[in-house]
Amino acid sequence: MYPDNSKENSVIRLTREETSGFLVAAGEYLKENRKEEIFYNRQKKEHYMNHMFYGYDMDRTMLRIDAMNMMTHGIDNPFIEYRDSLSDRNSDKDKYSLVLANPPFKGSLDADSVSGDLLKVCKTKKTELLFLTLFIRMHKIGERCACIVPDGVLFGSSKAHKDIRKEIVENQRLVAVISMPSGVFKLYTGVSTAILIFTKTEHGGTDNLWFYDMTADGFSLDDKRSPVADNDIPDIIQRFKNLDKESDRKRTDKSFMVPKKEIVDLQFNKVNASNDSISDSLRFFCEKPNALA
Repeated sequence: MYPDNSKENSVIRLTREETSGFLVAAGEYLKENRKEEIFYNRQKKEHYMNHMFYGYDMDRTMLRIDAMNMMTHGIDNPFIEYRDSLSDRNSDKDKYSLVLANPPFKGSLDADSVSGDLLKVCKTKKTELLFLTLFIRMHKIGERCACIVPDGVLFGSSKAHKDIRKEIVENQRLVAVISMPSGVFKLYTGVSTAILIFTKTEHGGTDNLWFYDMTADGFSLDDKRSPVADNDIPDIIQRFKNLDKESDRKRTDKSFMVPKKEIVDLQFNKVNASNDSISDSLRFFCEKPNALA
């Protein structure tokens, strides 16, 4: 799930993420791992400096900080723009090849202020669901998204929650759900979150879905967020790069695979990557036999 600069049109796009942290990290990864490929090729270097990184926000102060942060890290001309991403004025469609996003964890909007084509997929006022529909719309076919969502997106029982989960599983290709502990985003919020990784296909493709129950990220889960020894992130990266070796893992392990059929058979109600039992792990998409009705 790392940026791929082998394609000249690769674009990393961010939606409402403070200080451009995702974009900076993506740029740093490319500099560390593909330095010769990018910086010794005039065309690719020009693309990296001027056309690869896009970010949007509705806070003008944050936009200035975002742009300064990017330029401080060697991105000469990032495209950082003031924009209401969920409105009709945002016409981005089939445009980006990689989306890294940390959208608002909660909030609601009046339907009149939301783009009509987003409401066709998921009729709701909840911003955390609307942003998922936006990410799908703005992707190029065959390209990837990694976005952080609150647990409510996975557990919610409203029709809108079920609709967006069905859209991602049935019409796109959901690859992984990485459950994160509450405290990861202290001091900002204590809400539990998860990372969804999916590919836009518009014709499905979800097969075996990979779950990882992350319990540590290298920092304490209190307000201090002090460095600690426990850190699942290196293991997550290694395992994600080798998903073909995950099929034999047990449901009691920290990571495991779940066939799509098991999720669909449970009718898209709830999701949870808990490793206590198969029933817990498949609260992910369900419980009630007629939840789609």
